[in-house]
Amino acid sequence: MPIVAAGIRPLIGLPTYMEQASFGSWNVPSAVLHREYPAMVARAGGIPVLLPPVGVAGPELIARLDGLLLTGGADIDPARYGGAPEPSLGYTRPDRDDSEFELFRLARAAGLPVLAVCRGLQLVNVALGGTLIEHLPDVVGHERHSGGPGSFTEVEVRTTPGSAIAGILGPRVAARCHHHQAVAELGHELVATAHATDGTVEAVETGSGPFLIGVQWHPEADAADDRLVRALVAVASEKAPTVGKALAAVKDQPL
Repeated sequence: MPIVAAGIRPLIGLPTYMEQASFGSWNVPSAVLHREYPAMVARAGGIPVLLPPVGVAGPELIARLDGLLLTGGADIDPARYGGAPEPSLGYTRPDRDDSEFELFRLARAAGLPVLAVCRGLQLVNVALGGTLIEHLPDVVGHERHSGGPGSFTEVEVRTTPGSAIAGILGPRVAARCHHHQAVAELGHELVATAHATDGTVEAVETGSGPFLIGVQWHPEADAADDRLVRALVAVASEKAPTVGKALAAVKDQPL
């Protein structure tokens, strides 16, 4: 990855949660994200940029990013794919939906590389016209994808030979999962390129166009394996030299 080695590290956007959080003497609404996400981006050679769901993303934000990592979190509002809330629907976050659907649309239009994780994959699928299974255990008959509160379960995932994700991870993945929803109907342009043994779609990608991979599992939960985010950073690095040249041009100018 010569561009990163030369010191021009790409900026990777990471949408955050907006939740009540306690720290120090405070217990207040806060923009928060699991530490493992930015740590993973930094290990891979990128610079993590946290994007709280405040307002709707605009082109000026996308122009400053080199890549986008859509993070996990709340269920997508089923109204966005023509569904109705079922009793098993988890919590939703309309502010994140508003912000991140537009963020993804703009990133896609600008040709930004995108890695989508768990909720991120579901958002990408819905944004491209797909639908979701609202409660996966009702379909597969077990809860082995869900894990317990605040924990992950290991799911064997098999990738499709010749796919981009197979080229990055190989034929099998011991995936760290925590999801009760999954892809139902695939969105336009998307191809399912990894499945659990029960048939659940665990990864999607596009056959052509800008880098776009979505995984239903949580790569940030395995600090020993950064291959997916390294692939994102490698592609994002191709955009970074433009920013690097601009910085070099002004570095020595007086204030």
